[in-house]
Amino acid sequence: MNPFLFVSFLAGELLAPVANVRAYLDPGSGSFILQLLLATLLGGLFVVKAYWQKIRTFVSKLFSKRDEPKE
Repeated sequence: MNPFLFVSFLAGELLAPVANVRAYLDPGSGSFILQLLLATLLGGLFVVKAYWQKIRTFVSKLFSKRDEPKE
């Protein structure tokens, strides 16, 4: 199959207007989304905790005033 034909067909299908869409969100979907958000937040906090010393050293080196040699 011609790649250009395939891509143009796929783009046409994706951009075609849809008349009636009947979407259904299960009542458990909200709790699943909440679990994803909490897991992301707690995972991020764990990574920060695990690398805290490296982050602190990097930031202190970034903002420390370096003594320039006098000539």
